[in-house]
Amino acid sequence: MTQPDSSLPACGTRNLTKVYGSADRQVVAVDDVTVSIARGSFTAIMGPSGSGKSTLMHCMAGLDRPTSGAVFVGVDNLAALPEKVVTRIRRDKIGFVFQSFNLLPTLTAEQNIALPLELAGTKVDRAFFEQVVGSLGLGDRLSHRPSQLSGGQQQRVAIARAMVTRPEVIFADEPTGALDLKTGTSLLEYLQACSREHGQTIIMVTHDARAASYADRALMLLDGRIVADIPNPTAEGVSAFLQQAVA
Repeated sequence: MTQPDSSLPACGTRNLTKVYGSADRQVVAVDDVTVSIARGSFTAIMGPSGSGKSTLMHCMAGLDRPTSGAVFVGVDNLAALPEKVVTRIRRDKIGFVFQSFNLLPTLTAEQNIALPLELAGTKVDRAFFEQVVGSLGLGDRLSHRPSQLSGGQQQRVAIARAMVTRPEVIFADEPTGALDLKTGTSLLEYLQACSREHGQTIIMVTHDARAASYADRALMLLDGRIVADIPNPTAEGVSAFLQQAVA
């Protein structure tokens, strides 16, 4: 597989706007957002409920079409491409961790993790598969179906499924939202290591200031716009900003 140009951003947007509804019932969920995400970085997207953070992520990941503007993954502008091509780019270059896990109940953990490779007609790299599974502590859970796994284990299966294709960018939607403190901390440490030690680009939507403190950067959204770009965020600093934003 051709290696991406390390001098280019992993992804980004230019004047991205997403509007729902029409006429007097219009809701501007994302309002003229321009942002660039460096390769190998770990970015948190934060904001109060209704700020547009999930919509921004869905547009950046190619899961939703913008109303106007551009969405880049590498050199590809997803907003200008046919849906069939966008689907292929999502499959080959993007990993997505859904808040609700989206595991198939009839498949084992191993089958769920390998599913994106199977759908792409790609052979499983067993060495890499075992590395990902081992790093997430899932080695003894591969034969279990989702109903036989705890919430934390299901979340780790979802992370492994996103990682196993070696995507250029991994999007995670509230990855610690359903986890206890210990499991959530372990997951955040893993995502941080994927970025710092393995060069993965991670973009995480979260409402948790403590979770954001594991990122290199926090983008703060309010009314669909980026109102702050905080390097090396701390839990205290992010909490203070959010409290001020909703005051």
